[in-house]
Amino acid sequence: MPFPGLEVPHLCAQCSDYPCIASCPVQALSTDPVTKAVIVDREKCTSCGACIRACPGNVPIMHPGDNKATICNLCDGDPECVKVCAEAGYNALMIVDEPPSINRRLFSRHPVEVAKELAVYFFGEKGEEVI
Repeated sequence: MPFPGLEVPHLCAQCSDYPCIASCPVQALSTDPVTKAVIVDREKCTSCGACIRACPGNVPIMHPGDNKATICNLCDGDPECVKVCAEAGYNALMIVDEPPSINRRLFSRHPVEVAKELAVYFFGEKGEEVI
């Protein structure tokens, strides 16, 4: 990441065609029938990285503990990040029911792009005073 210490969310946009799933040569990825989240079968995953390359936002990561593909599974439909954000009073995250016609791929963004925007938000543009 370009900014050490800046946490960068890796958010799966749940593309309608799930290119990460289609790219997996060992069928280690599938979708949860209820939440539509991508589920990783860690036993099948060979750590090839095809899912990362296929994702328009490079969202999957290789977990540093076991080097297996890792994608947010939405905590089985009850995301902890949403709860923590609300409890902290930020209310920046929420669960939204979107119509199926939305092209979710449009929301998929590379984590480095997100990190740069967060850095500007938190630290300001170069030479700009941050209040």
